[in-house]
Amino acid sequence: MTTSISRPALSRRPAVARTGKSGRARAWATRAPLLPALVFLIAVTQLPFVATLVISLFDWNSLSPDKRHFTGLSNYASVVTDPALRDSVITTVVLTVAVVLVTVVLGLLFALLLDRTFFGRGMVRTLLITPFLIVPISAALLWKHALYNPEYGLLNGALTWVGDLFGVESMSQPDWISGMPLLAVEAALVWQWTPFMMLILLAGLQSRPAEMMEAARLDGASAWQTFRYLTLPHLRRYLELGVLLGSVYIVQNFDAVFTITSGGLGTANLPYTIYETFYRAHEYGLASAAGVVVVIGTMIIATFALRVVSSLFREEANRA
Repeated sequence: MTTSISRPALSRRPAVARTGKSGRARAWATRAPLLPALVFLIAVTQLPFVATLVISLFDWNSLSPDKRHFTGLSNYASVVTDPALRDSVITTVVLTVAVVLVTVVLGLLFALLLDRTFFGRGMVRTLLITPFLIVPISAALLWKHALYNPEYGLLNGALTWVGDLFGVESMSQPDWISGMPLLAVEAALVWQWTPFMMLILLAGLQSRPAEMMEAARLDGASAWQTFRYLTLPHLRRYLELGVLLGSVYIVQNFDAVFTITSGGLGTANLPYTIYETFYRAHEYGLASAAGVVVVIGTMIIATFALRVVSSLFREEANRA
């Protein structure tokens, strides 16, 4: 009995070992084509970040290269205590929160509109998506010159037309950028990023179970009740995803601030302040420390975004 049991067990061990080796070989054969892309990704993203980490530990001004010396975490302390950098952090938070909240609300309204069937819906959808397809620097230039310019801008032209319509001869012609600089930047970003939110929320609306909506309609639920108790809970994950991804993009925004206000009048966010510190003040160590802070903050937000995306995929898989 003992011999008949142990022999098959001994005979299986080489087969199991061969299976394990062949499985590992297949796994490496599957991953091998991805290795060049992985090496390229590490060389392009991780090595510069490591170099930035090293530079952030030095007091390094390019105008005085001989005085470069190791300072440890003092640059990070300066990021927290320096008034200009602290103000830029506050401006970044205000700008991000305002733009994300407004774009989510407008994106939801436009998504609810496009979820309906009406004549010309395809054309309306294309027009609403167009701002998101424009190059960011071009969009900022469009707002600065075509809309905000106090002499020939569209906004002041509209005010003049309204004044002529109602017989007001001396209609004021405000300078939008100098009068409300942060709001001017926020309006340009809202115009450009609302289509992004709209697409995410429209995908969520079109993924609603049709039988659930039909049952609510047959039960006599009003449009508001359907939206509050069915549509809004279903869109919760999509709203979270839109807020998180929008925050990642807006936190890093540089084009609108640089083009519209050049960081003046209290509109300098953290990316623009890093640009000023690096290219104008030539403080490489301090700028690198501020850049690391931005990257860490973005990574934290991105981690939450990835969790939301994975939960969306799990919900769709369970539904299927």
